[in-house]
Amino acid sequence: MTKHEDALRRMALCDERFVEGVLSMRMTDADDSGLDPKTHALVRMGALVALDAAPPSYQWNASMALAAGATVDEIVGVLIAVAPNVGLARIVSAASEVALAIGYDIDAALESGDEREWVRQGTGPSGGTTERRSHDAG
Repeated sequence: MTKHEDALRRMALCDERFVEGVLSMRMTDADDSGLDPKTHALVRMGALVALDAAPPSYQWNASMALAAGATVDEIVGVLIAVAPNVGLARIVSAASEVALAIGYDIDAALESGDEREWVRQGTGPSGGTTERRSHDAG
């Protein structure tokens, strides 16, 4: 039996020792997953989005992903990749938190530069509508 077959069998059977081992894994321990640290961190970011995690979770996980060699584009790519599965509400909720975690303040950006006009008009940069409004839009 291969490693992945054994792991799937033990998860399906709810093998208590296996499940306890998986649940007690440290966030930085990617060895048991068989994934490299960068992929491990990016997959965890997708799970955080799906769970609508607390802001500190995004901060910590983004720092782990960046330390493992992920780029900010790859982190944002995770949001795009999971969007069809988790839905718009989760992506909107996660976007600001992930942005802050990678050092981009969306609110500050919306209050300056070109983005102010598309927010005022109620359209996104690609022309799609948005419900986000700046403080002085009206």
